[in-house]
Amino acid sequence: MAKPGERRLQILQVLAAMLEDPKGEKITTAALAGRLNCSEAALYRHFASKAQMFEGLIEFIETSLFGVINQIESEEQQGLRQVEHVVVLLLGFAQRNKGMTRVLIGDALVNEHPRLQLRINQLMEKLEAALRQALRIAAAQHRLSGDPDFGSVANLLLCYVIGRWQQYVRSGFTREPTTQWAKQWPLLCTACLDQRNA
Repeated sequence: MAKPGERRLQILQVLAAMLEDPKGEKITTAALAGRLNCSEAALYRHFASKAQMFEGLIEFIETSLFGVINQIESEEQQGLRQVEHVVVLLLGFAQRNKGMTRVLIGDALVNEHPRLQLRINQLMEKLEAALRQALRIAAAQHRLSGDPDFGSVANLLLCYVIGRWQQYVRSGFTREPTTQWAKQWPLLCTACLDQRNA
């Protein structure tokens, strides 16, 4: 007999695995139930709706990302390094969690409950705020030149990340988000961070 919560977790794991299909077909509760060898009614004993299942995935994404972001903020003192670590985290998370990437870009949420996209939008705002805060720290440490617009730079960096996520999904998960990072990070620094060596 499964412990409380174990079956819920199993449902979410199977849903995430189904989202890894490069064809990106809409997932039905009937197909999900089929993968789990149970009835649709059995699914609804654990989740009130399919939207609630997707909310479970979004909650997992948010908890995973901000668990590490909080760790980066507490352990890394240099703001510019915080920015770099957060961007690498976002790219790497997508690379390791294909199905979750489809949720992050909203691809898996098309024709689902509108509140799910709102939840993703809120998550993106929080990620942008984390980048903005790291940029403020970098500026306070005199690592950025001039008078940077933290909001614009944070938004540009997040747009870069979302673009890499989109490319990953659209390529059928063949163009990995971290590919070319070592060459692209210095370009990003030059283009939008105007960093100082001192």
